[in-house]
Amino acid sequence: MLELKDIRTCYGNIMALKDVTLSVPAGEIVALIGANGAGKTTTLMSISGIVPPRSGEILFLGQPIQTLGPDEIVSLGISQVPEGRRIFPKLTVAENLDMGAFLRSDQAGIKSDLDYIYGLFPILAQRRYQQGGTLSGGEQQMLAIARALMARPRLLLLDEPSLGLAPLFVKLILTMIRKISDEQGTTILLVEQNANMALKIAHRGYVMENGRIAFSGTARSLLNNESVKSAYLGI
Repeated sequence: MLELKDIRTCYGNIMALKDVTLSVPAGEIVALIGANGAGKTTTLMSISGIVPPRSGEILFLGQPIQTLGPDEIVSLGISQVPEGRRIFPKLTVAENLDMGAFLRSDQAGIKSDLDYIYGLFPILAQRRYQQGGTLSGGEQQMLAIARALMARPRLLLLDEPSLGLAPLFVKLILTMIRKISDEQGTTILLVEQNANMALKIAHRGYVMENGRIAFSGTARSLLNNESVKSAYLGI
């Protein structure tokens, strides 16, 4: 579904991504793990068009998208849940979800997706008229994911969904991610510092170091890789 070919992305004269090549097969969860500053978030921002690559090619369903704007990329079927959630704090839960469906006009489909999301995250249904900024961190993360799903993406980009959450919420969020993949068939590229849990729900993964892909393989093979275990899994 998604291919990155020799992507180089820069911030001024600093090269953040150095010839990054990876692929995300349709229907799978692909984990992108690595230390802080490795280039994981920049990879997602390049895919979304927020920080366009300096060179290389990004293909979505075979179509080059590296020169498109973020709104055009969303309209193709790619949604990103940013690091830090970034919900609209003064809007209600329901209004945040409406914003996720901003580019859609299929009212029946929107209602169906809303019903699915309220079933997936019952706490959001209970708090639909509550301002987003009054929710707990875990609830805001649920809302950020739900808002992205309201765009009905074919590819969901998740940036550190467990960041700053209590262990119980981390486990719940990652379980919901796997459920979304299984039930909706949504393809997911997951950036996550909790490498152990990310690889346990993913089909395959990539390890990024200093702006480059250092290791790749099935999630199981990475979980059993001695270098990955010692550097990222605390084993």
